[in-house]
Amino acid sequence: MPKSKTADSESDVSLLPDDTDNPRPRLSKLIIRNFRTIGKNPVEIDLDDIVVLVGANNTGKSAILKAYEYAMSTGSTAGKMGIEDFPNNIVDTSALPEIEVHTIISENKPGEKWIKHLDNGEMLIREKWVWSSPNSEPKRRGFDVQAGDWSEDNVPWGAANVANAYRPKPHRIEAFASPETQASEITKLLSGIIKDRFKSIKSPDNETDKTDYELLIDSIASFQNAVSASIQGEVEKIEDSISEYLSEVFQNYIIKLDANPETNIDNTYSPFKEAPDLYMGPDGGYMSKVSVQGSGARRTLLWTALKYIAENGKDQSERPHVLLLDEPEICLHPTAIRDARRVLYDLPKTGNWQVMVTTHSPVFIDLSYDNTTIVRVDRNPNDEVRSTTLYRPQNAKLTDDDKENLKLLNVCDPYVHEFFFGGRIIVVEGDTEYTAFSMLKMIYHAEYDDIHVIRARGKTIIPSIVKILNQFSSDYAILHDTDAPKSENGNANPAWTVNSTIMNEINKGASAAKINAIACKTNFENALFGQGVSKDKPYNALVKMKTHAECRAKVKQLLDSLLDIDKEPPDNCIRWKDINDLT
Repeated sequence: MPKSKTADSESDVSLLPDDTDNPRPRLSKLIIRNFRTIGKNPVEIDLDDIVVLVGANNTGKSAILKAYEYAMSTGSTAGKMGIEDFPNNIVDTSALPEIEVHTIISENKPGEKWIKHLDNGEMLIREKWVWSSPNSEPKRRGFDVQAGDWSEDNVPWGAANVANAYRPKPHRIEAFASPETQASEITKLLSGIIKDRFKSIKSPDNETDKTDYELLIDSIASFQNAVSASIQGEVEKIEDSISEYLSEVFQNYIIKLDANPETNIDNTYSPFKEAPDLYMGPDGGYMSKVSVQGSGARRTLLWTALKYIAENGKDQSERPHVLLLDEPEICLHPTAIRDARRVLYDLPKTGNWQVMVTTHSPVFIDLSYDNTTIVRVDRNPNDEVRSTTLYRPQNAKLTDDDKENLKLLNVCDPYVHEFFFGGRIIVVEGDTEYTAFSMLKMIYHAEYDDIHVIRARGKTIIPSIVKILNQFSSDYAILHDTDAPKSENGNANPAWTVNSTIMNEINKGASAAKINAIACKTNFENALFGQGVSKDKPYNALVKMKTHAECRAKVKQLLDSLLDIDKEPPDNCIRWKDINDLT
């Protein structure tokens, strides 16, 4: 790539590390102000390999995806905002759209004044884009660490089009885009893979340290510079002649023709046509364009392309990518949704992709991976869009056993992560409690419609769930059995030991005093119904509650005491903080 000088006299440099064993550049934070429904109070998104944005409709989730696409598309028409991107469709000079991107690099630093050195040896670079009017290029700024302020003139990495060529490239797939747009995005995804591949080709007779493509780009650059030098005199003659004619009508007006060579030569050559066509159909039958296929077929093709990337995209010479995907569950069969989730979570394993999705489906959340951040986007009481990071794996510190527990829980109940979408949260040990409370939700719908009951499907899994809830919920409740200190054979009962494990994890949370833990002595059936049950426990609970009003009343009292720490639980149900409370 030819070197050109930037505003601060630094040479443009690549973001990609020279040593392929070093970490590739990645996004670490996105900060958005005054964009669409997002106001002056910034929305901050901590980025990970996988970021899942959850929340109600019309809260700004899709705007967050679009914001990064705008920032990374500057220098082209795709980077120019319309009036609809300004809050309330009004250009307010005191509240202009602003998008800030934090990038982590390990090599090719752009200048010491732009670098914040992190404890792990990596480097953080902050950049900001501000749009002053619709259909105009934004002003790009870099944060000068030494000055402690944003630079008005200089930027890291040089020209925007050069820097963007090495930043994680956005691939935006909208939920309700037209068939033509969806087909175009899939085609660009596939053609981008091919283009990345041919850039790494090196022929047998090439003995240089560059690829054939890099040598070709160098040749084009040399040719451009030679042409520019040879025609400079002719350009000046044309400028002078037209300026002379122009001044006869507009006094003192002249023209200047920018005939300098294209600095982003990478965009000047491709061995393929600019917009390749993509066809699909039966083998040996009629092949039609993807744009005329059904929504399900187009979405399936998207997952097929992403699956190929996840399994084959390991070339460290490729530019990093970011997939920005709206509601991946649309038009997919339930089985296909689970397959799609697996493909998305496998994509970052290539070391070359980050993924940000919006979803209304808890199926797309899988915390058994250690690379997933969950962010809730909603509105505060003043109707301002806000973001809350609900879960980050480095904060949860899940053990291998925790991850295995969550993986099994996902298999048993793919909707278990529904609690990330809001509501009052109660963790229960098993199916019986879940069934009993579900019946109450059906009978008293208005009273309990916002309750989410998490079915742990085993007492030992409760501590793993507590680690997650401690990150974002300050007042959840837990219901479990006390079990007996000793088993029937007189040995210590492992289930009793789990009681202490549960409370230990509760106490690690910042709001431990608010957490409401209640234990049934010695199990739910004995405590509420006065007798143990050996089989069909959920069905037995339904029958008891349906046929005995006093049983239903006890279960309701228990549920109310879980929801309100000031209400007393029924007899044989113990609110506890210390293991001695259970004896």
